[in-house]
Amino acid sequence: MMTATALAPEKSLRKFAMIDPFNRLFERLSTYAPFFEENVPLSTWAPACDIYETEKEIVLKVEIPGVKKEDLKVSLENNALMIHGERKFEEETKRENYHRVERNYGEFLRSFTLPPFIEPNKILAEFKDGLLTLMLPKIEEAKPKQIEIKVK
Repeated sequence: MMTATALAPEKSLRKFAMIDPFNRLFERLSTYAPFFEENVPLSTWAPACDIYETEKEIVLKVEIPGVKKEDLKVSLENNALMIHGERKFEEETKRENYHRVERNYGEFLRSFTLPPFIEPNKILAEFKDGLLTLMLPKIEEAKPKQIEIKVK
């Protein structure tokens, strides 16, 4: 009888495991979901990403522990925000000495189509402790405004 291991789940299962939580996250943001569609690239892995909205901006937080700043690139092209990087395998220990390898290594690419109410020239990116945070400010017209009600 064969036993299963968690060393290398089938690629088809990994694909669904990455896409389903992402899609569920955006069910609540259905108004903006078409803009934050992601073209799932054929890469070895994709880092986890949270996206939330405040009054002034959309915030993306991407978990990429073990990735160095010099191995990370964030770009904006044709209204698509792209996060590209690489987590390199630690060469200090020889692979044959490992008993289990569960962390993902290699290149990754995440790309998101931005909604039209984002100010592309004011996007900020911070990278600290393996967490990439992108702040996408809204244009002034898209921010909520309070309308005074007059009583007559």
